[in-house]
Amino acid sequence: MTASLFAAEQGVGSKAIVLLHGFGGCHDIWREVISSMAPTTHTLAYDLPGHGLSLDFPAAGPAKVAARAVLADLTERRLRRVHLVGHSMGGAVATLMALAEPDKIASLTLLAPGGIGPEINGPLLRRYAGAQDRSEIRSCLAAMSGPSARPLDHTMDSLWEMRRRPGQLEKLVEIAAAMTMDDRQGVIPHDRLDGLNMPVMVAWGTDDAVLPFTQADDLPAHFHVHHVLETGHMLAEEAPDLVAEIIRRNTNRRARLHRQKFAAAAN
Repeated sequence: MTASLFAAEQGVGSKAIVLLHGFGGCHDIWREVISSMAPTTHTLAYDLPGHGLSLDFPAAGPAKVAARAVLADLTERRLRRVHLVGHSMGGAVATLMALAEPDKIASLTLLAPGGIGPEINGPLLRRYAGAQDRSEIRSCLAAMSGPSARPLDHTMDSLWEMRRRPGQLEKLVEIAAAMTMDDRQGVIPHDRLDGLNMPVMVAWGTDDAVLPFTQADDLPAHFHVHHVLETGHMLAEEAPDLVAEIIRRNTNRRARLHRQKFAAAAN
């Protein structure tokens, strides 16, 4: 609803699940994950600022801009609490949203999230940003995925159609250059992460060639971390059934604050 910000909405369930894609992606990468959920699941899959149908969002690029934009859009939609899912750059956006307005976030599910450690495969992301034809997009996706993964045809079609929009490639190149400057990424201070009281679940492929899965080693103890064997960075495409199950489990967990209160009452 926010000007120039697009979200594909479906389902009428009582839980609202917000899905944020990674760099160079779009809302359609969640298609297989959504189809693995219950048919009535209420989902909003966004095109982040600077991507797809949100290409023209003002000042698109930084994760903090995307975080403010999605929060504002959720307010316009009168959604008071949502379950938030973010992949890669979308994971950094989701984390910033949870830090900014924790009362609005019922749970936080992060898939190989950005902003956790400084290491990032800058050359691969910059190559992906400038990929101009199907074969190069497919080659980049293969490099970002596990050894047995195969890019889905509908994902290829969606990414190809997105990049055909005037100005899209240039915007992706601009965002990638800023995001991978000196082949390092910005890091969200870990002491701030420790204050997140909603259920937080992190999934990371052990063959991730973009962000090393060892970045999860120093996360707060109350974060539930899943190492997904023989998968790479593109978890939503590589293991959609597993991702759907992880989301389902996390949205059914109680907040840490509630558990602490229950434990105190029991004592």
